Amino acid sequence: MDKEIRLIGVFDSGIGGLTVFKELNRKLPEMRIVYLGDTARVPYGVKSKETVVRYSMEAARFLTRKGVDLIVVACNTSSALAMDQLRKSFDIPIIGVIEAGARRACGLTRSKRIGVIGTHATVKSEAYRNEIQKIMPGADVRQLACPLFVPLVEEGWTDNKIARNIAEVYLDELKRADVDTLILGCTHYPLLKKTIAEVMGAGVKLIDSAESIADDVWQMLYGSEKREEGGQIKNSLQSFSEPELRFYVTDSTERFIEVGSVFLGFEIRNPQIVDITGE
Repeated sequence: MDKEIRLIGVFDSGIGGLTVFKELNRKLPEMRIVYLGDTARVPYGVKSKETVVRYSMEAARFLTRKGVDLIVVACNTSSALAMDQLRKSFDIPIIGVIEAGARRACGLTRSKRIGVIGTHATVKSEAYRNEIQKIMPGADVRQLACPLFVPLVEEGWTDNKIARNIAEVYLDELKRADVDTLILGCTHYPLLKKTIAEVMGAGVKLIDSAESIADDVWQMLYGSEKREEGGQIKNSLQSFSEPELRFYVTDSTERFIEVGSVFLGFEIRNPQIVDITGE
């Protein structure tokens, strides 16, 4: 069945997925986008696989009730642990940041030594390593959890001495491993890109999963024809004079507005609090 994409749904465990939302909106300014941040239950990165799958299913069900035609899983932990169940359960295209980031890294590495930084759950899942080695057998993948990066970003400490010192401690292992490509495997991390780049050095390419997945969605809509499970996706060239950007959260909106507006570079207005736990 041909499927025309009119409304994109994006979900994340909280605020970080707004980096994905921002890139989608930049790359596809004519597209209507709905964002859900599960701010009542953030972070997903410290929870069990069963819990992450349940939360991800609830988020996807909420978005389908809003009429989305495509779901972008902006949360790396959900992408690592819940993609199989999500794709089995819904008949619309669902894409995640891990596949997009892995493809970009494999396309750019010269030495086949690729670093990945993310949450404990993302690293433990081995999802990036498995995806990279599926694309590039023999790749040397070094993974590292950097849990303090998230609170640094949410405090706005992305380009100061504290951020630099923490990045130097975390990333020393990857520098010594001589990786030439580094995947920022958490949606918060692109806001630390300048600091991470300075620590890693000019010879290391940084892979921003938000940019990668936005490119994938653009290609899906406007590029060469591509098949997904459940049918062929049809190019959607309809233009919207006033793109619809809607924000939903599962807890208080104040923090989401404050930090999220920094992520996006414009003020978030009127996010709605919703309960996604019901059917």
